[in-house]
Amino acid sequence: MPETISFAIGGMTCAACAARVEKVLNRQEGVQAVVNFATERAQIVLNWPETTPDMVVAAVRKAGFTVAERSLDLALTGMSCAACAARIERVLNRVPLTQAHVNFATERAHITFVPGVVEPETLISCIEKAGFGAKPLEALSAPDQKAIRAQSWRRERNHFLLTLVLALPFFVEMGAMFCGFGHVLPGWLQFVLATPVQFYCARHFYKQAWNALRAGAANMDVLVVLGTSIAYGFSAFVVVLHAQQHLYFEASVSIITLISLGKLLEARAKNKTGAGLESLLHLQPQIAHVEADGVVLDRPVQAVKVGNIFVVRPGESVPVDGVVIEGASEINEAMLTGESLPVLKTLKAQVYAGTLNTTGLLRVQATGVGADTALAHIVKMVEQAQGSKASVQRLADKVSQVFVPTVVVLALLTFLLGWFVTGHVVWSLVSAVSVLVIACPCALGLATPTAIMVGTGLGARAGILFRNADALEHAQKLKTILVDKTGTLTQGKPTVSDVLPLKEVDPTRLLSVACALEKGSEHPLARAVVDYALQKKVPEQSITDFQAVPGMGVKAKFSGQVALLGSPRFLTDAGLPVKQGMVVGLEQDGKTVIGVALGTEVLGYIALLDQLRPEAASTVAALKAAGIQVIMLTGDNERTAQRVARQVGVNAYLAGVLPSQKAEKVQAYRAEGSLVGMVGDGINDAPALAAADVGFAIGAGSDVALESADIVLMKSDLRSVLDAISLSRATLSKIRQNLFFAFIYNVLGLPLAAFGLLNPIVAGAAMAMSSVSVVSNSLLLNRWKPLEQKRG
Repeated sequence: MPETISFAIGGMTCAACAARVEKVLNRQEGVQAVVNFATERAQIVLNWPETTPDMVVAAVRKAGFTVAERSLDLALTGMSCAACAARIERVLNRVPLTQAHVNFATERAHITFVPGVVEPETLISCIEKAGFGAKPLEALSAPDQKAIRAQSWRRERNHFLLTLVLALPFFVEMGAMFCGFGHVLPGWLQFVLATPVQFYCARHFYKQAWNALRAGAANMDVLVVLGTSIAYGFSAFVVVLHAQQHLYFEASVSIITLISLGKLLEARAKNKTGAGLESLLHLQPQIAHVEADGVVLDRPVQAVKVGNIFVVRPGESVPVDGVVIEGASEINEAMLTGESLPVLKTLKAQVYAGTLNTTGLLRVQATGVGADTALAHIVKMVEQAQGSKASVQRLADKVSQVFVPTVVVLALLTFLLGWFVTGHVVWSLVSAVSVLVIACPCALGLATPTAIMVGTGLGARAGILFRNADALEHAQKLKTILVDKTGTLTQGKPTVSDVLPLKEVDPTRLLSVACALEKGSEHPLARAVVDYALQKKVPEQSITDFQAVPGMGVKAKFSGQVALLGSPRFLTDAGLPVKQGMVVGLEQDGKTVIGVALGTEVLGYIALLDQLRPEAASTVAALKAAGIQVIMLTGDNERTAQRVARQVGVNAYLAGVLPSQKAEKVQAYRAEGSLVGMVGDGINDAPALAAADVGFAIGAGSDVALESADIVLMKSDLRSVLDAISLSRATLSKIRQNLFFAFIYNVLGLPLAAFGLLNPIVAGAAMAMSSVSVVSNSLLLNRWKPLEQKRG
């Protein structure tokens, strides 16, 4: 039967492009395509079963066009172990043009798909058919998510309490037998008490095991159901037939009770791993004092719109992002930057949602609300990082996929070989139950994501935002870090130190031309020249035909003549004479020199000095002590670069690097085989940040740099690079410990169980505690502190 799909196509610039895409698609066997340039969509009918949507989209991309993709985050329910997460992931990845990552610890799925080929409803339906629940995360507010977690916790607690009450007599029975008193409970009473535990208290194990088997997979619930059902069924058989055999009701009941306790503790610990994100969500107030017709009214923060004016009183948190239009106050921005000292905010200053107003009253005009606030962007970035997978988790995922079937086979072999060797069917059966019960892939599934959740949450509180789990993992492996000079090693706020007009040129004329050429630029050097000119009250002049030459300078028409401003090399390339002696002397003092020319005459030179960051030298020393090579990149001249490099103590430097060349330098170091990091802040650094294995955007950076970086350092402090690497190392250390704990339980426990040296009850307790120990170990990561707090 023909299948119809429709999707958006990007990159078409005219009707000829649409015709070309249509032609490419109609060449595919069994494809009828119509491409609409106006709507930028393709309507496709697939008449041939061998032609799949993947092939159609691949043809569009091969033709040089793009196919729009969309991401979807789903909140999942019903997962009991890592095998469940792996099964959902496999089900979703079978859907055409869909890529999914499922995180067992956060119980979320991050899915990328092509709208028109796949719809969110289809993805949710696939998950539900696999026996799990799913809801779009965006449909659940933070209070809703918290309420769902609280409800889940109460359900687990009540379920465990009921199981415990029914299990208490069996614990008394085991205590009596241990003390030599023999059986306290008659067999028929054990049968009556064990039955509701097995089929009511453990009903969710049966349900989830059935869903897994129906989907052709196996999970932890299959192991629990097999082990406890065998113990219960054998004991029930003995009671009904009045056979003279030991009863194992206490084993099945104890296993179910201990696993329920483990799940309860695991749920509580998993909730704590998300405490970092939870603390961020609590920062934004729920009420805003909004001005309306001259009256201040309290409104829900969700009702505030861009352009609204609101009041922030002393001691209150800012409800949304905005610009101060009246008042002055100190704002504590620790939640945003990790900086403990308050920042003075006056007229036209930017304030951010969730920051704390400490002293004065502010009137603010809203500029960012809802998902457009800085706080919302931080929360979104942390959520994405917590939901992503680190490459170190791949081993655990591969093991989880084959773990349960392998354990079932091992249990069967234990039973058959034990029976064959010893001749004791009961002993062999108990050993097989122990094998089934001790094996659990839960700890493997929790080892990596729980540590990442805690690590990224800690980072967010310290002003360090990891874009994904790979960034967190790779930061601790860096061997080379390239650091931009301006705004990174230096404060990025250069000031004019010398104005040197030539011949009979009036200094005011020199500054007037320079100001006119630089007033449209946001580069730190340009802003410094303009600010200096304004301080000197230089009259403003207009220019035409402005043209920027990246990394060199600018050119424009000034009073009918061609005016140039830029590096001495820029003037030399234009055929103008440059006083090399004067320039060299200034550059040897660590100053940046720009020349100004009008027509065929050089008017003079302006020297600027950018102070080093106070922490630059100590940070570079600490990186070198950690075995990391530090290399400075700068577009500045050789002499200035050499002086700065000597002052901060970098291993090497590259001077005169144009913005377009920075990414090339990063790629060159990557080609040597080691992981390379790049630290920068400006828009010119964005390509290099993207090219590096790990890009660090320092807090004062541009929006483009922040979007290109893997790690965003909200604080304008170079030491945050050290904190990011330190947190990465601490988190990876916890992951390795967790994987060790997850494997060691099974490596030691399975052989003991197979040889009959492990009681099923002890096996159940060990299985329950394996997950709890992994999550608890991740929580110990909360003891990590940034350098500033360690010094304090």
